[in-house]
Amino acid sequence: MSDPNPLSRNLHVGLALYVSFVFIQSLFFKFAGSPETVYIFEQKLDPWAASLGFPGLFAPGGIFSAVVIGSVELLAAALLLLGTFVARLRVLQGLGALLGLAVISGAIAFHLFTPLGIAVKNADGTSDGGTLFIMACGVWVACAVLLAMRREMLLPGSARSR
Repeated sequence: MSDPNPLSRNLHVGLALYVSFVFIQSLFFKFAGSPETVYIFEQKLDPWAASLGFPGLFAPGGIFSAVVIGSVELLAAALLLLGTFVARLRVLQGLGALLGLAVISGAIAFHLFTPLGIAVKNADGTSDGGTLFIMACGVWVACAVLLAMRREMLLPGSARSR
């Protein structure tokens, strides 16, 4: 029997839309080289990585550059949206959630364990007050819930009772 509560029945739609919105709205900053993005990737994270012996990791052309991270976020958002609105492609929602969870776990780790910090201090001395970190945590939770909802599609047999 299906759940008569439309909220729980459509929870996956709201979660996928939230994650996609957060990822897509950040693309302009990552792809256009905004001052905030340049500061985070090139002036905070790349010097930190260089101090550990990995120069250029977050610089333009690096494997964790803003454009690379933005591209992964765009792919995750596309998978989430396709899986949400094309029923026969529902498995893509789980794949998008998995990819989103991976990229946002990295973002959260960099907020917690690098000089970036939870409240990002911008080049002009202002702080975002933790907004980026809070949004990342929200995306992480949404992706984790979506992944749990789609686990049977990704790992057949995982939802069966034992």
